[in-house]
Amino acid sequence: MLTAIQGSSVRLLDGELLRRRRANRDYMMSLSDDNLLMNFRLEAGLFSADHTPAEAHGGWESPFCQLRGHFPGHWLSAAAMHYQATGDLEIKAKADTLVAELARCQEENGGEWVGPIPEKYLYWIARGKRVWAPQYTMHKVIMGLLDMYGYAGNTQALEIVKKLANWYLRWSRQYDRETFDNILDVETGGMLEVWVQLYSYTGDPAHRELIDKYYRARLFDSLLDGQDVLTNMHANTTVPEIMGAARAYEVLGDEKWLRIVQAYWDKAVRERGCYVTGGQTCGEIWTPMEKMSARLGDKNQEHCTVYNMMRLADFLFRVTGKREYADYYEKNLYNGIMAQAYWKGNFTHGQHSDHPDTGLLTYFLPLRSGGHKGWASHTDDFFCCHGTLVQANAALTGGFYYRDEDSLYVCQYFNSDADAEFHGTPVTLRQRIDTLTGSNHTSSWSTGSQKIMATAARYPSRPDLLCVNLLVGCEQETEFTLRLRIPDWVPDGASLSIDGEELPCTPDANGFVSIRRVWKDHAVCLNLPLSLQSYPLPDMPDTVAFRYGPMALAGLCEEERMLFGDKEDPRTMLTPDNEREWASWKPTFRLVNQPVGMRFIPLKDVGYEPYTVYFPVRPVQGK
Repeated sequence: MLTAIQGSSVRLLDGELLRRRRANRDYMMSLSDDNLLMNFRLEAGLFSADHTPAEAHGGWESPFCQLRGHFPGHWLSAAAMHYQATGDLEIKAKADTLVAELARCQEENGGEWVGPIPEKYLYWIARGKRVWAPQYTMHKVIMGLLDMYGYAGNTQALEIVKKLANWYLRWSRQYDRETFDNILDVETGGMLEVWVQLYSYTGDPAHRELIDKYYRARLFDSLLDGQDVLTNMHANTTVPEIMGAARAYEVLGDEKWLRIVQAYWDKAVRERGCYVTGGQTCGEIWTPMEKMSARLGDKNQEHCTVYNMMRLADFLFRVTGKREYADYYEKNLYNGIMAQAYWKGNFTHGQHSDHPDTGLLTYFLPLRSGGHKGWASHTDDFFCCHGTLVQANAALTGGFYYRDEDSLYVCQYFNSDADAEFHGTPVTLRQRIDTLTGSNHTSSWSTGSQKIMATAARYPSRPDLLCVNLLVGCEQETEFTLRLRIPDWVPDGASLSIDGEELPCTPDANGFVSIRRVWKDHAVCLNLPLSLQSYPLPDMPDTVAFRYGPMALAGLCEEERMLFGDKEDPRTMLTPDNEREWASWKPTFRLVNQPVGMRFIPLKDVGYEPYTVYFPVRPVQGK
């Protein structure tokens, strides 16, 4: 099984991803301790209504919402991940303070319970009384504490969870198997995953008992039997449960857990198909298998599902080393995580917008014609996706690099550095994307340095090429294999060289091209053609979306439009538009050979404009 290279061993250098990580950190730090702790203190009797904090959080964090307190758990997970990636002591200090206050709340509650909701919510489930997913809320809290221990070394957080586990043991032992299976039919979130994680830290047989108790046979066994138990079912209810199975395979080693995960992926992705974005859901439920044309709505692609399915893809890549999972991760990174959060407009030189210049989070990603992204507020909503927002943007280097005993895998292409070790020798890989612009001139207020570069003349127009430079440095000569992903959006034409010498660039059965040699200090160049491709709906092949490399494109229009051309050749309909600004090539297009014009930009760059992703295409008459 492969190991992800993460934390401080990966240094993010890509300007856009760094901007998003900084914005995420600023958002997290802007939220006061009092507001984050309010519901926990209320439950513990440490807070009174006559001392309501200023601008108390609303929406799903309101004390009147049954899911209150889920977000602070996400916040702790994100803070721990951010600290592991950056060493940021300020955010760790804030997180440590929150953990200490949760310990105080636990003590006031009698030494075990540490929820932002009352214990009776879980008893209500057993009675069949309606209550909104208390185990989902508690999963977020417990996982936040476990992440604070695992990523940030906070031992107090682990002690809190161990005491809370005693409450869960007493509660769960009251019910026979059938009754507890009924309890598990009410959204459990990732409760299985937290018990597996706790067991991995303690080895306590009592914590293993909780793993067995939270085995959801009605879902897992049906998947193993090959049944489609996902169509029209709530997506993000089951993805965290499957992540529990994935973690159980890693910790316990039983192949049955892996078969459950693989069966789920088959039903959720392989047999179901995807939108051009990589997502599969509408209105928070799984679309019918390869029947997506009737599900183009204003509630496609819930952010939570995107994030958790990316986690699942990461697990399956580590198990198999197959490109399909890294390809899935890439599409959802560009067209989900980047398309649904921390949008920032670019309004300069007298331009202005009638809308805000930024967007925090869009719960869904509409794919209907004339859709709009619905941007959430900073403190008045706190949907479930606010939580995955802060986690997804806490590090942004997940899925980049992996290793085994003898190979280093490069899976995503962004400016970054990675550290590894082979046969006792430290190895550093520096990844730099050559923009092929032939200029250092960045804007009208830059120094305007204009060093003469041959690249400027070599690429007079947008080169449609992703040029990846990899500098491998070893303290001493050491032999290992460098494996580079050839994405599924590169049908052919990729090229590879090392120290200027051309090498074969044919991917293996897993989708990687491999270079095995004795390394010291060497420069590898991988050229990946960026092609414009059509992406049809599985059940309506004459209705297509467009993708440029991994990026889904959006047409800026308020209604459905019929296009005329060859649906297999997007360049009969689209041509580059505004392709260059200062030292940047722009991945933008406009229509040609159509009755009415339209601009296309990456879906991730859409802010408040109306947009359309899928277009019916008809052949030009006479052709």
